[in-house]
Amino acid sequence: MAFGLLSIFIPLYVVRTLGGSLVELGIMVAAALLFSIPASFFWGYICDKTRRYKVYILLAFASATIIIYFFTLTTSIILFIILYVTMSMLHVAHEAPKNVLIAEHYSRNEWEKSFASYQRLTEVGWFLGLLLGLIATTFSLSTQYTLFLCSGLNLVAFALSIFLIADPLLIFERRLVSIEKKIDYAYRGVKIASQILEGYSPTEKLKKESFLAFGIAILFFSLASNIFFTPLPIFFAQKLALPSNMIFEIYMLNSIGAIVGYSLIKRRSMFTDSKKQIRRIVLLRSALIFLLVVAIQIAFSPTFFTALVMVLLNLAYAVYYILMISLAMELIPQGKTGIFDVLTGLGAASGSFLGPFLAQMLGFLPQFLIAGVIFLLAFVVLKIFT
Repeated sequence: MAFGLLSIFIPLYVVRTLGGSLVELGIMVAAALLFSIPASFFWGYICDKTRRYKVYILLAFASATIIIYFFTLTTSIILFIILYVTMSMLHVAHEAPKNVLIAEHYSRNEWEKSFASYQRLTEVGWFLGLLLGLIATTFSLSTQYTLFLCSGLNLVAFALSIFLIADPLLIFERRLVSIEKKIDYAYRGVKIASQILEGYSPTEKLKKESFLAFGIAILFFSLASNIFFTPLPIFFAQKLALPSNMIFEIYMLNSIGAIVGYSLIKRRSMFTDSKKQIRRIVLLRSALIFLLVVAIQIAFSPTFFTALVMVLLNLAYAVYYILMISLAMELIPQGKTGIFDVLTGLGAASGSFLGPFLAQMLGFLPQFLIAGVIFLLAFVVLKIFT
């Protein structure tokens, strides 16, 4: 809830209250994500090394509680950026442990359902945070009290985590999945060899899954997403001249799209070919952004169409994230769990700077087009190499 509210509040706060520019906003978000990359790898390594997960989740929520409170004590854009970057580095401490806890508490055939359940619940929290932001702007709640509210929500998360999170007694599910994949690969190799020796054409290809292609796709996908989304609140505020409460309403619709996406993948087992579904989702995201640019260019209800595209983009993202994180947990060895967050963070850091920079230098529509092209590149990588 806290970070749902902050997702819109922070960009508007930096530009409107602290007097920062789009470039400064981009530098802040990019620096936070960039410094979070080694932090993500470290937290992923240390939690698997120590086989302790709960303590890092507690660290993430406690640090956010304290640092958001310190936001209220500064009016300097430089100090605000430093605090924001520090918070981001500590906040990612919960990501890798969270993924491991889900993977180890459930068997492989339940991973998609379990990750979807978790993400749907957190997306509901994100939606409620946006709703709080809408209420705060409607009743003109001061920025200081809004930050106090976000700090308090993280304090509640910290307190709940003490009682509701437990480390697994045994840690073996990911290792078991790795062994199963190796046995399956060997079995398929023997099967193909026997078919060839008996004079038959092989009924399947022996192709071992590689994380490299998925890693490049994750990087491109994250890059394109952040190029598009980082300056979007400013696009609504400056180019479409929307008030803050309407911006929160649009992002609430966006959050609903994600909730629907997580519900779809949780209820249905149709995603048997995960790689094919991921390719389709990435291509859909590219097509939606190109359609958005056309709609804005011809002035066809730009506010409505942008809101609609955002809903569909987030619905698609929900399906993409669950399928990709499940595949990543299969392919990433223990001790390197943070690689998924590292790749996501690297793309996000680059995109978070490039998005506002391109918007300021070239305009919002060229920035949107560049994001669409990079989504298309991610699709091409997946199509060729997986």
